[in-house]
Amino acid sequence: MRGRRAPVPSPPLPPPRCGSAVEKEEDEDEEEEEEEEEEERRRSGAGRPPAPRRPPAGPGRLPLSLSPSPQSGGEMAAGGGQAIVWRNVVLMGLLHLGAVYALSLVPRAQLLTLLWAYFCFLMTALGVTAGAHRLWSHRSYKAKLPLRIFLAAANSMAFQNDIYEWSRDHRVHHKYSETDADPHNARRGFFFSHIGWLFVRKHKDVIEKGRKLDFTDLLDDPVVRFQRKYYKSSVVLMCFVIPTVVPWYLWGESLWNAYFLASILRYTISLNVTWLVNSAAHMYGNRPYDKYINPRQNTFVTLGAIGEGFHNYHHTFPFDYSASELGLKFNPTTWFIDFMFWLGLVTDRKQAPKEMIQARKERTGDGSA
Repeated sequence: MRGRRAPVPSPPLPPPRCGSAVEKEEDEDEEEEEEEEEEERRRSGAGRPPAPRRPPAGPGRLPLSLSPSPQSGGEMAAGGGQAIVWRNVVLMGLLHLGAVYALSLVPRAQLLTLLWAYFCFLMTALGVTAGAHRLWSHRSYKAKLPLRIFLAAANSMAFQNDIYEWSRDHRVHHKYSETDADPHNARRGFFFSHIGWLFVRKHKDVIEKGRKLDFTDLLDDPVVRFQRKYYKSSVVLMCFVIPTVVPWYLWGESLWNAYFLASILRYTISLNVTWLVNSAAHMYGNRPYDKYINPRQNTFVTLGAIGEGFHNYHHTFPFDYSASELGLKFNPTTWFIDFMFWLGLVTDRKQAPKEMIQARKERTGDGSA
């Protein structure tokens, strides 16, 4: 049976981020850029003042004018100095074209294949929502080893960067939300916060301020270390091989249909659902808990992201394992965590006390609750 959790009035932890497969390449670009900057400093001498930094791109959209960037390895730099990563643009374009083509295969696929693709979607989502987000980013509950292994495998199926990188950037997002240090700053517009942030290198503030936060707790977990070490192999296996081979081997679906439906279409949909938390849930909806912050309560995102759309609540009480107020019914991620608690695989679920929630509504809410 489900017991009452002790209230934990702990302060919000600082860093979808809800991200994407191309972010791993972006981190490699950061390392290359740092090495190039260090080499430039050695050539120019210690006494020479650094070149002035250009102002960031204007809010609301990616700038239309582009100019060459000497530190981008031949790529073009956006107006704010954030180089466009054309590799990511091309890969994301091809992925979405593949997903559109996959839709034409739906009528020809077996029903079991479609159900399998949806099952893989749910597993993918839990790897992000219950795993990288609520467990590792916010430490809102504790999970025993078997559950952590399952969530790490599911997170590899999601292919949105390994647990360490996802959690690191998400803590930065919470600490510096809606500033240039926020990886997907919603003040720069829907497109940027949804997918555009993956098409450019990170703003320097994201990197500089992210270095000030402590992430040692993440690497203290051997499951996180193992997944990080073998991330590429685990992604190939969990995101592409298993979703494709199971329908072909068990019920005779064609490899072509299985690959495009259970891998490509499922992966593309899961990415966009995650990104909607960064974009739509930061721009559209009501703010019953804190009207002074951007995140909103968004029912559409809640349905797609299995409970992650109560975003005004989540940014107000980020330590709450449910990411929503008690009594809000549709939260499959919370159901999953509660079921794992019933099985004895989850302990120490943190919740905001009712009195704290009500007081916050009255003090800073928009009156819509």
